[in-house]
Amino acid sequence: MRKLHLAGVILCLMTGGAFAQASRLAIQSQPAHDGMPGWHLGPSFPDPGGFTLVDADGTVHVIAREDRKNYRGAYGARGANSVPNCSHSPMCGRTDGFKRGELARVEWDQNMGYKFSYPYVVPKGIGGVPSVALDSKGYLWVLKRAPEGTSQLYKFDPDHKLVLSVPESVLGHLTKAHGMAVDSQDHVWVTDNGESIVMELSPEGKLLRTIGTRNHRGDWVESKGQRLLWQPVMIAFGPKGDIYIGEGHANESPNDVGSDDPTNQDGVARVIHLDKNGKFVGQWFGNEVGQGKFDSTHGLAVDPTNGDVWIGDREQYRIVVYTADGRFKKTLQMRNLVCAINFDHKGNPWMASGQDGQFLKLDRDGHVLGAVGNGMGVGKGQFTEASYWAFDKNDNLIAGDTSVGRVTVMSK
Repeated sequence: MRKLHLAGVILCLMTGGAFAQASRLAIQSQPAHDGMPGWHLGPSFPDPGGFTLVDADGTVHVIAREDRKNYRGAYGARGANSVPNCSHSPMCGRTDGFKRGELARVEWDQNMGYKFSYPYVVPKGIGGVPSVALDSKGYLWVLKRAPEGTSQLYKFDPDHKLVLSVPESVLGHLTKAHGMAVDSQDHVWVTDNGESIVMELSPEGKLLRTIGTRNHRGDWVESKGQRLLWQPVMIAFGPKGDIYIGEGHANESPNDVGSDDPTNQDGVARVIHLDKNGKFVGQWFGNEVGQGKFDSTHGLAVDPTNGDVWIGDREQYRIVVYTADGRFKKTLQMRNLVCAINFDHKGNPWMASGQDGQFLKLDRDGHVLGAVGNGMGVGKGQFTEASYWAFDKNDNLIAGDTSVGRVTVMSK
């Protein structure tokens, strides 16, 4: 078996790859100004699709493509995912358009003094970590896109020791493990984008409730008692315990509008709003004409200062803000993919820039105030996809990586 240790190996030359796309951009860089750090364009990095192995010190080895057939498929090995590829929709992108691996990445200058470490040792094996979440006692939950037959949900104590592996018999196999959050009772909530379900578990890892029907994506029609989910990607909680479920993955979503399935007619990005007891309050849709439009709910968080719902519309590089009851407020256009949104303990908004490989501190007008992360890659402080993360009590950042099975701690 061959493994490619990629530290110091340049796989994307500055004259090609990502910079085939960069040549059409009018602005290639910008110096710091008006309280914002400077930024420059960087290259993409070949996404290993979860075919990585990680040493205890955080060193990443990418499995050579010709050797991947020897591994049972994690996500990234198509066929494990029950959701068909995006088709017949403008969100899928042009057939001959720029590929994701050829994009130029906007990388902001780091100005906040964070350091990177890897104290959490995720059980070895292929598959990335799309999401982590912290409970009130400092226990870290880690969600992994592991192969069928293995655990995909782990719990670590405050000393970084693994104390619980939730068996597959509890969750079933998650075909596309995606988002995760912990509520005020320290219950952990997990979304499976592939199976179109959301599951609530106790602090001990016992299944308490499942929302949606496994492997049946569709519409929530309360008047008919039909409570299906359409590709749930993330969940967030309001200050009174209200539950928000973000649905729709844009460029990775099938076009189910007017499908042959009478329970699955809408097929568009939306937010489902439930009260703390799970009772339906309402829903709002983004994939339509007009203000408040969004075609993905990849990022989802509730502003602790006023209860507003912030949506990260990943492929459209924007944040869309609604009130707690679903009234549109504003759209913030960003320079980066908006993969995840979070608020620190002081109420400041942050976003994860996905395959641009950074976490960005923002003001409420969307201006970038600071950046953490060394861009796209598998080296120290890099991410192939910076996505859902948690803040500890000191506002240090703890994050997984969708295509790499490691957890990064970013601390001052």
